[in-house]
Amino acid sequence: MTKYIIREARKEDAEKVLEYTKIVGGQTNNLTFGSEGLGLTIDEEKNILERVSNSDKSIFLLACLNDEIIGLGNISAKTRNRMNHKAVLGISIKKEFWGQGIAQELMAKLIEFSNESGLEIIELTVRSDNERAINLYKKFGFKKTGTIPADMKIDGKYFDTDYMVLDLRERKKYEKR
Repeated sequence: MTKYIIREARKEDAEKVLEYTKIVGGQTNNLTFGSEGLGLTIDEEKNILERVSNSDKSIFLLACLNDEIIGLGNISAKTRNRMNHKAVLGISIKKEFWGQGIAQELMAKLIEFSNESGLEIIELTVRSDNERAINLYKKFGFKKTGTIPADMKIDGKYFDTDYMVLDLRERKKYEKR
C-alpha cells in the first residue's frame, strides 16, 4: 500500500467526507449510521468542519491515500461550561484498510491533541459485540464504565453499546512521577 497521510480536514473536504460516510456506513453495522451517511448537506458539513477547525478543543482528522479518504477520526469537545473538560471521540476506517494500523495512528494523534488542548476526559460508545474496536480502545487505556441496552436498532434487531472513557488526568499523574 502506498503511504497514506493524516491531515486536518478543511471545509473544502465536506463533499468527500459525506461520500466517505455513505461508503463506510454501508460496509459495517458498527456505526451510528448506515449507507445513508450522516444526512447532512454539503453546506452543513462545511459549517461543521469550519467550526471544528476554529476550535482549540476539537479536531477532525482525515487519513488519505492519494486523494481518497480512507479513514477519519475526530474529537468533539463538549461546549457546556460544566462539561468542557470532556470530548467525544469518533473513528472509522474503510473496510479494505482495516488491520493496517490506520486506526491506531489516528487514535494516537487524537489522544495527543486532547492532551495538548487541555482536555481531561475522552468518551465514546461502541457496539458491545465490536471486539476489534473495543480491543483498540483498551490498548489506548479506555475503560468500560457501562452498557447501554438496546442502544442501536438495525433491521429490527437491538444491539447494546458500551460506554468507554479515557481519563487523561490519570495519565498525567503517572507522567509526573
